[in-house]
Amino acid sequence: MFDSLYPTMQWANYRSTWPHAQHSQFIQAGGIQWHVQIMGQGPVLLLLHGTGSGSFSWRGLMPLLSAHFQVIAPDLPGHAFTSRGPEGSLSLQGMSEGLRALLLQLNVTPSIIGGHSAGAAIAANMLLQQRALSQTQLIGFNPAWLPLPGLPSLIFRPAAKLAAINPVSAWATAKLASKPAMIEKSIVQTGSHLDAEGLALYQSVFSHSGHVHSVLNMMAAWQLDTLSKSLPQLQNKVSILVGMQDQTVPPSMAHEACKLMPQARVFEQHGLGHLAHEEDPAGTAQLILTHCEST
Repeated sequence: MFDSLYPTMQWANYRSTWPHAQHSQFIQAGGIQWHVQIMGQGPVLLLLHGTGSGSFSWRGLMPLLSAHFQVIAPDLPGHAFTSRGPEGSLSLQGMSEGLRALLLQLNVTPSIIGGHSAGAAIAANMLLQQRALSQTQLIGFNPAWLPLPGLPSLIFRPAAKLAAINPVSAWATAKLASKPAMIEKSIVQTGSHLDAEGLALYQSVFSHSGHVHSVLNMMAAWQLDTLSKSLPQLQNKVSILVGMQDQTVPPSMAHEACKLMPQARVFEQHGLGHLAHEEDPAGTAQLILTHCEST
């Protein structure tokens, strides 16, 4: 039903201006048509964007890392050009299983999985559940591994559920997002500052009702309680990159999560916000290449 009311963004309408379009592929796996960008050769580095974003989030980082890795960056289910998929595909578990199917279809096992915000939660969940990833390193970019403290945690999912079932919510949000000032204000509220290209890309996805509807449903389905309790079981090497001006996920939560994982380290990125990897891709790439093994 929702596929007809809230269709996926059509690649043909955006291809000519989309970052790294020449590296885009469409792959069917797990009942989902994935839009994936693949760049470079070498050990596989899988990059998972956060809620509401897309593979374009890695536009500055991918070329810098592709000299050292085969970088694979999908749009998550329901985001940008990837279809919504079967029932449950927008939950933490559903996305983890969908990505497992994608990796099997690509016939790759990542040496490193990097995830931003909610993408870091998906990455951690995959490592905890998929035996094939027992040696895979994890990079959390401003990771959202723990439930937000206090009142925000109590109202977040119920509010998202109400918005998700209201057929007007996605359309209204998309209409608001068509105004450039609204997008810029929303980005600044994360503690980050993006260039004109970055703002235009976020405006493109958030002014599309299909993308927004999936974002609302992902937020409504999101639960971190089980994951956060399982973090001490994660034996993989973990690097946590934290923009210290993050206004979305408090940097203190990254340090708190670090204490739960036996092989975790925190690297602070000063003067940067929730989208630190987009604000400073060169600095972020240097941290990865310096502190993360490529084999």
